[in-house]
Amino acid sequence: MGIIAWIVIGLLAGAIAKALMPGRDPGGIIVTMLIGIAGGLLGGFLGKVIFGVDSIDGFFEISTWIAAIVGSVILLALYRLFTGRGHGRGHRGHAHA
Repeated sequence: MGIIAWIVIGLLAGAIAKALMPGRDPGGIIVTMLIGIAGGLLGGFLGKVIFGVDSIDGFFEISTWIAAIVGSVILLALYRLFTGRGHGRGHRGHAHA
């Protein structure tokens, strides 16, 4: 796939992941696109490791889109896990002061 295809998949997969997991998330269109592209790479890697399949076949293959969306949701969940944990400690510290 070419760079334009990765950008389109990244933008759409990132947007779908944000729609599936509503809440406060980082950035605008560029960050959404980067989450989607990284999610596609992560999803493709996980598909290869877990199922032994090449899930990033082509732009019009459903496996490519599923891998990108699943990977994006995982990245978004990890982002929330790490940032939510950091904010929780800060609030508790101020409440006891």
